Amino acid sequence: MSTDEGQRRYWDRHASSYDRQMSFVERRFLRDTREWICRQASGDTLEVAIGTGRNLQYYPPELRLTGVELSPAMLEIARLRTTDLGRDVDLRLGTAHDLDFPDRSFDTVVCTLSLCAIPDDRRAVAEMVRVLRPGGLLLLADHVVGATWTVRALQGLVELVSVPTAGEHFRRRPVRHVQDAGLEIERRDRFARGVIERLAARKPT
Repeated sequence: MSTDEGQRRYWDRHASSYDRQMSFVERRFLRDTREWICRQASGDTLEVAIGTGRNLQYYPPELRLTGVELSPAMLEIARLRTTDLGRDVDLRLGTAHDLDFPDRSFDTVVCTLSLCAIPDDRRAVAEMVRVLRPGGLLLLADHVVGATWTVRALQGLVELVSVPTAGEHFRRRPVRHVQDAGLEIERRDRFARGVIERLAARKPT
């Protein structure tokens, strides 16, 4: 079984409980992260791993929005959410490892709380950069390796269970892949003992 197929099955099984679980996490740890990310988006915007569409309500109404999601069950919930919000969103099944779009297709690319569970996060970031137009903005938010050794040690213990069962990593730093790709970090916040990191990075023109 491919890593994508394993993740697809996992998220299909957990789609119905995802929003309930995330509501607690967001209240406790994320502050205004979804709003912080989405209000910076403009033009043709792609959200990678859109999940159940929890970001949809925060995007400016004038955006032309496309969403890609690996899990059909998660994507179906996102479709229902677009209907409830009255938003016109192009929702597609797909993998972050191989985005089915030409180079330089989008003005903004967004990914929130998903690189932690995408098997090859470096490859996913490279794909996001590929489909981003020169001068475009990459917007990322995720839980990352903590700022203190005690937090990092606890994360290491959690990963002993979370990685084999759910593919969930707690000690990644996507910002390093973004910098390696040559993007300029324009804004970055890190809080909750360094565990939450959000950033906006510009692709060179």
